[in-house]
Amino acid sequence: MSDTPDYGRLYQGVIPYIAVENAIAAIEFYRKAFGAKLHGEAMKDEQGVVMNATLEINGGIIMLMDHMDNMGSRKAVEGGHPFTMQIVTDNGQQWFDRAVDAGCTVTMPFAPQFWGDTYGRLLDPFGIEWAVNEPSAESMAQTEALAAAAR
Repeated sequence: MSDTPDYGRLYQGVIPYIAVENAIAAIEFYRKAFGAKLHGEAMKDEQGVVMNATLEINGGIIMLMDHMDNMGSRKAVEGGHPFTMQIVTDNGQQWFDRAVDAGCTVTMPFAPQFWGDTYGRLLDPFGIEWAVNEPSAESMAQTEALAAAAR
């Protein structure tokens, strides 16, 4: 098995691109909290400001940069923002606990939910909200049936 990422698979669909106050610290935090892998190196300008970094988390990609007012980026601020990064996995408790141990704040405990999945929410030190979702067997069967019907 190769350690080379499957860029054709990773760089498709919707890829979140977030601006944070300290991208280098965020990269290190996401490595610890979510097992993130940095693809290549963080691209920096001559002042050391991160212009772009690509991370793989749980088989998906996020991109991030340092917040820059002059580039029109908007940073996550206290009081929330209109998105949540969601990790869907079959070992949610492990993902949730690792993120908490790394420094995420629990905003919703990881627990069984009324829709059948086990789910919880976290806030990272950079103001980004994360959800960990462990689908139930019933949810997975329903998703697979819908995908099959769409083919």
